[in-house]
Parts: sequence; structure tokens; C-alpha cells
Amino acid sequence: MTVHRGDHKALEVDSLVIGPGITALVGPNGSGKSTMLHAIAGLLRTTGSLSVGGRSPAAARRGVAYVLQAQHTSEQLLVTAREVVALARSAEIGAFRRLSGEDRRIVDAALEQLDLADLGGRHLAELSGGQRQRVFIAQGIAQRAPILLLDEPVAGLDATSAERIREVIEHERELGHVVVVATHDLAYAMQADHAVLLAGRVVAEGTPSEVLVPSHLREAYGERVLDLANSGPVAVDDGVHHHGAA
Repeated sequence: MTVHRGDHKALEVDSLVIGPGITALVGPNGSGKSTMLHAIAGLLRTTGSLSVGGRSPAAARRGVAYVLQAQHTSEQLLVTAREVVALARSAEIGAFRRLSGEDRRIVDAALEQLDLADLGGRHLAELSGGQRQRVFIAQGIAQRAPILLLDEPVAGLDATSAERIREVIEHERELGHVVVVATHDLAYAMQADHAVLLAGRVVAEGTPSEVLVPSHLREAYGERVLDLANSGPVAVDDGVHHHGAA
């Protein structure tokens, strides 16, 4: 599979299978992490072969929930947290159909899962950055999709929000879903079931202990890798994007 952004080849993948469990996409900025998520979600045209749940990305869209890295317009939207989460159900049943009792129960459960039950009536502008990110994670969960894509879901968040989101990701794993997380956090990536190290291509993939080793990290990050005797290799990437303060 090859993905171009304009005239630039953003990502080339010879062969890769992502199965149930948590897959961590790791690599420096511009390595293709977001590009891969966009391709799986059917948001980018690809050449070659890409199958999502045995179907084309376009045909598989309803089975994929994608939570973007940053919600730049979220502070300006005059909608409540509950309305944002409910949009996930509207996408399933159609924009002009009323939510059923079951749909409302799913929305309530997603809000509860992200510790947002008491904030459902609050507008996004009234919420902290961490709370807003949890709202969008809840929206993804409410889709009840077997494939969940997350782009830097906890970058720059407070410890409480980050921990809650990680617990939700673990729950999705326990359900047998496919969870693909783009992350700069190597310590978190080490806890995944599967790791894919990118640098415009797949440098290495497999278990985190096989992939996140100094030789592979140097190939992806260049000289931005430090070897610490007691802590293992640490990749230093200066261009990490963050959400607003929580």
C-alpha cells in the first residue's frame, strides 16, 4: 500500500496485518502515523491493497471509529457534551431519525465510562481540555465499532483524564476489538500487544519488546535516541503536538 499527500509519498507499506488488541503506531513526526490512521478510516486514497475487516476502507467505514488527535473547533461549538456523544448514534441510524431508547442508553454508558455523566449538559466551551478530549473518546466508544483508531489520545492531558482514557482503551481490548493508537510515548507503547515503528515505511513490527529496541529506534528517529543504562532507549522527538491544558 502506498499513500501520497499531493506529490509527496507519505507512507509505503509492503505487508502488515493488524489484529485484535492494542497496536501502537510509533515514529517521529511525519513518519506516517496519522496517514496510516486516515487510510484505515477511508479518508485518504491509497494505491495497492488495503483491507479493513475484509472489505475496502470505504465499505468498512461504519465499523471504524476514529478519534482525531486534536479538536481545534471544540471550544467554539455551542453543543453539549451529551449532544456530541449522541452524534455517534445519529451517524449509525441516520441524521433525521430520532434516537431510540437503546441509543440513549449507549450514550449514557459512554458518558459514564469516561466519567462525564455529571457533565453531559455542559457546553464544550465550559469544559477543560482533558474533559473535552474525554467527550470525543466517548463519542468514539458510542459508535460501538469493532475498530477504534486514536491519534495521540492522551498527549498533553492531565493525569486523571489520561488514566481514564487508557482504562477505556484497555476495556476495548478486553472486548476483542482492534484498537490502533498513534503515540509518541514509548513507555505506553511497550504495554501494547503489537507495535509498528514507522519512518515513511514500516521499520519494524511485532511485539513491543521486539520492535522498540535501540537499533530500530535509531533507524526511525536518527540521532534523537538516547541510551539510558537503567531505563532503556528513549526516543526524543521535539515536535510532539499537545491538546490544550486540562
